[in-house]
Amino acid sequence: MIKQWRLAYEIKLPHHRDPLPKALFFWQVNDVTWRMGVANQSMASDFILVGLFSHSGPHLVLFSLVCAMFTTGLLGNTILFFLIWTDTRLHSPMYFLLGQLSLLDIGFPLVTIPKMAANFLQGGSSISFGGCAAQMFFLMSVGVSEGVLLSLMSYDRYVAVCHPLHYAMLMRPQVCLLMVGTSWFSGVLVASIQTSITLHFPYCASRTVDHFFCEVPALLKLSCADTSTYELALSVSGVLILLLPISLIATSYSHVLGAVLRMRSAEARRKAFTTCSSHITVVGLFYGAAVFMYMVPGTYHSPQQDNVVSLFYSLITPTLNPLIYSLRNREVQVALVKVLSRAGVRSKR
Repeated sequence: MIKQWRLAYEIKLPHHRDPLPKALFFWQVNDVTWRMGVANQSMASDFILVGLFSHSGPHLVLFSLVCAMFTTGLLGNTILFFLIWTDTRLHSPMYFLLGQLSLLDIGFPLVTIPKMAANFLQGGSSISFGGCAAQMFFLMSVGVSEGVLLSLMSYDRYVAVCHPLHYAMLMRPQVCLLMVGTSWFSGVLVASIQTSITLHFPYCASRTVDHFFCEVPALLKLSCADTSTYELALSVSGVLILLLPISLIATSYSHVLGAVLRMRSAEARRKAFTTCSSHITVVGLFYGAAVFMYMVPGTYHSPQQDNVVSLFYSLITPTLNPLIYSLRNREVQVALVKVLSRAGVRSKR
């Protein structure tokens, strides 16, 4: 590039004493051409995913365990969503929001696990630039949407326990739809911004992603440009995205706890504790992993730890959510028994 600039500088146009304008023109053209070449190289080349099983010994056993959890979580969330959709006794704001949570938990592992399993079975590890972009976008969309939805579910429990007489008005269908729309819109908005900025950087260095799927922190390590400013902005936005919902959840459940302790009926206290403790368990599992991944600086955790934490909130938590809600919720159990009994009667006929 320096030689081309020097040659351009020595060329003089007719009727121009100073060759500098043409030199600058050639330099700008060459610089733009170089940047376009780097961008084309980034888009044309595939990324290499290290995989989840490269840091462990018994690969086949771990792969079988992951596939079993994936199937269990997919089946559990599908059944829970089906029960909420079909059983009229579950057509309430709480179960409507829970159904949306099950829908998000279906999408979470579908974004990452099938590609990881395909690479393991085929003996490959590559993912296209478009596939990597799609993974980042959908995973971030689902993750942010679920975080917002969990905070809104805590508000639902606050209204149910602290203002039961106004519950039907405060949690009317229009409000529930607004909550769900807000969660989905937040996820799509954040994912669109962060994915587009992340993919804007040139990736001309190593193409090996030290992760089992494409995630923003892992991909930024491969960029040949200075990403420190964006990483700082990403950390700040991550704090806001995580702390705001956590603050709403903490505020809601502090009021809920106070109201539950003031209840005179032991049965009412037990029912409120059962419902709210299930939600608090889900919140703790989800936000615990998310805080470690996006609020703790990358220098304090290794790629192996990132893999484990990412597997936790992308597979383990979606698998446990339907089990937590179904095993600790009598209404869901009754609905499941009802469906199974109907299926048994039909099979006998």
